[in-house]
Amino acid sequence: MALMKKPVTGMKDILPEEMAIRNYCIQVIRETYAGFGFSSIETPAVEHIENLLSKQGGENEKLIFKILKRGEKLDLSHATTEDAVTDSGLRYDLTLPLSRYYSAHANELPSPFKALQIGNVFRADRPQRGRFRQFTQCDIDILGDAGYLSEIDLILATTTVLQKLSFHGFTIRINDRRLLREKAKRAGFMEEDFEKVFIVLDKMDKIGMDGVKSELLLNYPKETVDAYLDGFSGRSGELLDEDIALMKEVGSPLPEIISTVDEVKTADFRVLYDPTLVRGMGYYTGPIFEIAMDEYGGSVGGGGRYDEMIGKFTGQATPAVGFSIGFERIIMLLLEKGFKIPGSAGKTAFLVDKRMDAGKLGGIYREAMKLRANGSVVDISQMKKNKKFQKDQLAELGYTEIREFFAD
Repeated sequence: MALMKKPVTGMKDILPEEMAIRNYCIQVIRETYAGFGFSSIETPAVEHIENLLSKQGGENEKLIFKILKRGEKLDLSHATTEDAVTDSGLRYDLTLPLSRYYSAHANELPSPFKALQIGNVFRADRPQRGRFRQFTQCDIDILGDAGYLSEIDLILATTTVLQKLSFHGFTIRINDRRLLREKAKRAGFMEEDFEKVFIVLDKMDKIGMDGVKSELLLNYPKETVDAYLDGFSGRSGELLDEDIALMKEVGSPLPEIISTVDEVKTADFRVLYDPTLVRGMGYYTGPIFEIAMDEYGGSVGGGGRYDEMIGKFTGQATPAVGFSIGFERIIMLLLEKGFKIPGSAGKTAFLVDKRMDAGKLGGIYREAMKLRANGSVVDISQMKKNKKFQKDQLAELGYTEIREFFAD
């Protein structure tokens, strides 16, 4: 008999200890976001291939798990392209399905609509620490509100969740795509090159100013590159007078967002203006933000305003902004620091002699049911010969009390 293969690369089985933490985190996330007025929704994991290839997903569109047509529609004998044999695919994020969802149900939803989605997404990406091919995303979005109150709400809701999950001292990096575009324009870059320039700028934290400059000089004049990068050197994260002036000029509300969040926040974090922050998705139109944690060494979440995406599906302009927690990375960090679920119910194990008669066994089960009714977790299992090993395993699973019942 052939042995079963391990999980597909980039996908994993989840053991009970991690699953308990995942369930706890999802509960905290749902309850916290509900307190901010967000409503849970759900969208299918499978989308029409035309939606997934609508040029709204940027580089993620190259990572789609495509699904073959079924039955008579699948004609392999005459197919000459991949598109001829596929009609759908697994979603690569939750933002595009939300846009389709809103375009179909806008008349049934309040305005603005505050949506919460938690679900698996799929990308044929290269697996690495904290990155998988199947992973859970957790998004909150506000649709139908063009004002910056939405950005404030998203930042406060997300940071409140992180505080409840025992994260402190992290940073919310914030920028505005309008500032990025205006700076590139003033330096002399052509508009058709903006996204290519931003992709290089986004590498600043990995390759530094010299690395960014070297890459840009491969394709653009030195005077243009020097003029552009001069605005990013020697930055401390503080808003300068010239920053505020430019923000007013392009209509960016970053000063108001930063000052309000700093004034009312209850979690331990800071908001940092980062002019090099780009975010990979080209659909962003305004403020963008990321969560940076020293213990991870990178982003553990992010989002931004995408006012033009939904209109491309509906023909009607709809302002939208969202924030996504890097759920898998959060879980990984919690596991690495030995996180324990606070206030867990007591866990008791009953080890029963296999010779126990039915009468005594009934009494044991009645006792277990009584404890369960009072909120305790009770496991009943047959006593093994190697009781020490059995008890050690139960202790690892969090059972703090172990009772033994013998037939004699």
